[in-house]
Amino acid sequence: MITKPEILIVDDTPANLQMLREVLHHYRSRVANNGTTAIRLARSSPPDLVLLDVMMPGMDGFEVCRRLRADPATAEVPVIFITSLGDVRNETLGFEVGGVDYITKPFNARVVRARVHTHIELKHTRDVLRKEKGTMEARVVARTSELQIALDRLRGSAIDTVLRLGLAAEYRDDETGQHVLRMAHYAVSVARQLGWPDEELDRLFHAALMHDIGKLAMPDSILRKPGPLDSGEWVIMKRHPLVGARILSGSDSDIIKLAEIVALTHHEKWDGSGYPQGLRGDNIPLVGRIVAICDVFDALTVRRPYKQAMPFEQAWAIVRQGSGSHFDPAVVRAFFAAEAEVRRIHCRYNDDSPDRPLMPAIVAARVAHPSAPHLVASGEPAAEDTPAQ
Repeated sequence: MITKPEILIVDDTPANLQMLREVLHHYRSRVANNGTTAIRLARSSPPDLVLLDVMMPGMDGFEVCRRLRADPATAEVPVIFITSLGDVRNETLGFEVGGVDYITKPFNARVVRARVHTHIELKHTRDVLRKEKGTMEARVVARTSELQIALDRLRGSAIDTVLRLGLAAEYRDDETGQHVLRMAHYAVSVARQLGWPDEELDRLFHAALMHDIGKLAMPDSILRKPGPLDSGEWVIMKRHPLVGARILSGSDSDIIKLAEIVALTHHEKWDGSGYPQGLRGDNIPLVGRIVAICDVFDALTVRRPYKQAMPFEQAWAIVRQGSGSHFDPAVVRAFFAAEAEVRRIHCRYNDDSPDRPLMPAIVAARVAHPSAPHLVASGEPAAEDTPAQ
């Protein structure tokens, strides 16, 4: 059943109220004989239209209209003024306070019905459009959310793929793959000491995992060589930062962009003697300086087929000696400030630990909380990573 539109008729003269109700008998109607009652009735149940007398004792029609417009519950209800004041000034004031039309007394029934019908239809059209607009906006929001979820999944899949390529590169050089876990966790611990926010720690963690992705292009004869590399082999090995940066270049992902910087700069040295660009001091991106010290420390403290693990105290001493030459002194201080966490990470992700996590788990890991442990990334043969060389 379609509900008839409702009109609120406001006039202090009973005869006018009765006549208007009769003229508009095909509408539902309520009446009020003063402004205060009109406002109360309109707020309690907003009508579809208000016929409002201007000259009333106490609160006049102009003030009633102002208050209806100021209330969100009644602001959209059209108001038609009915008055014997037919001069231009009052008519203009009626429109200024928010009226939609102006009918002068004495009433012409056909004019009243025509104007009421017109504004009822206009209100109905606005209501329909407003409802459709709300529905469309809700659909747009829902669709946008769906597209964002799909985009996030796509980006996540892309990052996941590159992360796994980084792990594949690490497996070629480290059969356990735990080096990337430790090094990425070390890097996060150091960056936290430097005051990085959690969001940046999360990006650093994933970027560090990809620092040696360029090793995918290195021959096994070099990566798995049981002894020191000769000069020709070193020339080839030193290409892997450039190769890694090229693999990661061109992405719109913040993580991959950061990983590109890490891959390119993690073998630069504070004194300018590193590679591939020979950058010096603050010209080396901070993320590269952080990963460099973590990469070297882990290479020193783990066992490889061609060497034994170096005792922690000896590795600490080498890092300390490298401050100002191999490493940024400020990053060295942050590394030592994170010593307790570094030791915990080393034990948790030790290659010989029976409960060490499986490598695929690191892809989904996040730096969700400052107290959460972190993962780490890959390094060079010990000969390369030792600061003394």
